[in-house]
Amino acid sequence: MKRLTSAIFVLTLAWLLTACGGKGVSFSSGVKKDFSTGASTRYEGFDLEDVSLVDGNNEVMSSSEIPLNSSFSIVYNGITGYTVENEKVFPGLSLQVTDSAGQAVLNEADLFANYTEGVSAQDASVLTGTVTVGDPMKAGSIYHCTMRIYDKKGKSEIVTELDFTVK
Repeated sequence: MKRLTSAIFVLTLAWLLTACGGKGVSFSSGVKKDFSTGASTRYEGFDLEDVSLVDGNNEVMSSSEIPLNSSFSIVYNGITGYTVENEKVFPGLSLQVTDSAGQAVLNEADLFANYTEGVSAQDASVLTGTVTVGDPMKAGSIYHCTMRIYDKKGKSEIVTELDFTVK
């Protein structure tokens, strides 16, 4: 009985790996939650070692309160799983910040648009997006940040969402 169960498992795994011709099948997905800031990161298709929020002094943030006229960054470490084309990968980074009414304060579709020739997978394994907290943002207001890393040649993505208060 144990052999039969093992054989069924192996056959099922083989079928899963070949169901789509062996291409574009990714079992890599997950969620990472930063309980000190409330940031939530989900990823699909990519592998991701770590994500962290750092302030303008590159110190790990311990809350989601951000001083006006400062900045914070979301740092993604250990990204793998890009589609490789001619030994290059093509990451994209979109960034949106909205106010409490849902109005866009910042809306960038691709902050890496200038990298048309691609970059090495090693260079794309660590990516950082920075948000400058300033005009038209107001102290005492809450904003929603959505940062998305995506593969321009594939379907993989990483999305981080954070509600932050400007102080």
